Amino acid sequence: MTLPVGLESLDYAFTGQRPTGPFAPVLVGVVGSGNLEVLCEPASGDQCRIQVQTSARGFGTIWQAVLNDFHARHPIAGVRITIHDMGATPAVVSLRLDQAVAELPEVA
Repeated sequence: MTLPVGLESLDYAFTGQRPTGPFAPVLVGVVGSGNLEVLCEPASGDQCRIQVQTSARGFGTIWQAVLNDFHARHPIAGVRITIHDMGATPAVVSLRLDQAVAELPEVA
């Protein structure tokens, strides 16, 4: 996949302990200045894979910390999460992730 100029792609994977079971894709948030969207889709296996596409380049360590915190609170499995970010703060990222997880079966 070719990213538009100026975007950075980051990939993370966590081993989960709480399978979600089948679910329809969940989309929360909106891509815009200072915001982001989170798309959750079912996946096979015991992992929670997260791909971040962001306009804020060079913040991989911050993303890692935010996603480590998310996974500690929500050790979900069998989920693929895609985040399209336009400069959201860590607090907004956490809020959107929590909103998405609240829509998943067996997790909320």
